[in-house]
Amino acid sequence: MQNHTKIYLEKAGYDETSFVPCELCGKKAIDIHHIIGRGKGGKNTIENLMALCREEHIKFGDKKQFMYMLLTNHKNFLSRRKVEFNWYDVNALILKYEN
Repeated sequence: MQNHTKIYLEKAGYDETSFVPCELCGKKAIDIHHIIGRGKGGKNTIENLMALCREEHIKFGDKKQFMYMLLTNHKNFLSRRKVEFNWYDVNALILKYEN
């Protein structure tokens, strides 16, 4: 299992046997997506890791025009699950991609 997947599962309160829902549609997540790609400075933190099904990953992943939507949905998902995360970092990214 990749390190970023372990980080996501641990921080979001899942284990390897859990059903992990896609944060956008609720289907079974297949991919743990770096919202800001590693090559663009994205980190392996819960603020930057998002569970997605394959269809949503293909549709929205690594596309700048969807960053605001992904970040906003991810923040809401983490809040609903009561996951501890750095609100300041996420809100700063949301503002950066708002336009």
